Amino acid sequence: MFPIMIDRLSPAERPPGRPAGFQRWRSLLFLHWEVPAAALARLLPSELTVDTYEGKAWVGVVPFTMRDVAPRWSPSVPGISHFHELNVRTYVHRRGEDPGVWFFSLDAAATIAVAVARAGWHLPYHRASMKLDITGDTVEYRSKRLFPGPTPAEFEARYHVGASIGPAKPGTLTHFFAERYILYARTRAGLSIGRVHHVPYPLHEVQVESWRDGMVASAGLPPPTSEPLALYSPGVDVDVYNLVPVG
Repeated sequence: MFPIMIDRLSPAERPPGRPAGFQRWRSLLFLHWEVPAAALARLLPSELTVDTYEGKAWVGVVPFTMRDVAPRWSPSVPGISHFHELNVRTYVHRRGEDPGVWFFSLDAAATIAVAVARAGWHLPYHRASMKLDITGDTVEYRSKRLFPGPTPAEFEARYHVGASIGPAKPGTLTHFFAERYILYARTRAGLSIGRVHHVPYPLHEVQVESWRDGMVASAGLPPPTSEPLALYSPGVDVDVYNLVPVG
């Protein structure tokens, strides 16, 4: 059997129509661990297939901070539009097309953002207590889920941002991890697809000094035991498009 050849470049093109909102994603740490594809597949909707790189499947934990989150028709609002976030994700495709992200969980340090995302985007958001400290090239991130469950779900990392490596090159594992412009969600209408648009991530090397993760296990996956593959990005500005039911 020949491997599926998936178009991984056209999803980066700007979608048609007007975006529904705007966000700035900042100080992103991408941590990834290899996991058995079967462990991921049992947690996915039947319409989706685990996306792999050279036959290997991955789970990612991505802590970052959100800025200027707002619908297209509104400016950002202090106290509402800025908050920290952390997601647990894997990579999927649908019948060999539309490679994207499936979120097992998303934790955010903003109650209103959690309520809106759960109601409007049908994504598994949770309220968490979070802290991000940046001193020079050293970053510390802490997150502890508050509600709804499953709890406890905690994460801590201390890391040092290194040299710039530029955008990911197509065909590399780095590109497989970072350049994702499609998300899937289970809505009342069934499986839906959402798109985002931004320039390619500017990426940096990163040295993870210490980490402690309880997020992957809280998603029902084997907890990480090895050192993660790590990338860092200072961030991108993002146009966000509405969810639409898949055909």
